[in-house]
Amino acid sequence: MRRSQEAAYVEFATSRRDQLRRIAYGMCGDWHQADDLTQVALVRLYVAWPRVTRRGTEDAYVRRILLNAAIDASRRAVRRELPTDSLPERAAPAGASVEERTTLVAALQVLPAQQRATVLLRHWLGLSVSETAAELGIAEGTVKSHTSRGLSALREALAAADA
Repeated sequence: MRRSQEAAYVEFATSRRDQLRRIAYGMCGDWHQADDLTQVALVRLYVAWPRVTRRGTEDAYVRRILLNAAIDASRRAVRRELPTDSLPERAAPAGASVEERTTLVAALQVLPAQQRATVLLRHWLGLSVSETAAELGIAEGTVKSHTSRGLSALREALAAADA
């Protein structure tokens, strides 16, 4: 990779890292695993950077890598998470309360992977139906049905959590 390409990659990775980490957290529900998924996605993007920049699809490509990495991680028989007796001291990110975020992430984890991905891409990232379909490599009708079913299941899970 040439220096100019590497500099462009570093600039892209630096500017998108936090956003990718938040997307990964939405997919897996664990900040540590989100860090790992983000790192995997950025490494894979680095390898494909010259090819991806020629097409101008860097954002979509790295989100697709992130989604695939999350699905791969969820399919592993042995999870890398180890229980501990004490939690690290860390401030929560600003935004919704801890209880609301915990409830929402737990409800998202109940959804099947494809429904979770469509809900996150459509409503968290604000992508259109056609952009989501292109990103996931599925038909627009499939995006609509997965999103509809996912939102319905999410509402039911959140209602059950409130009760």
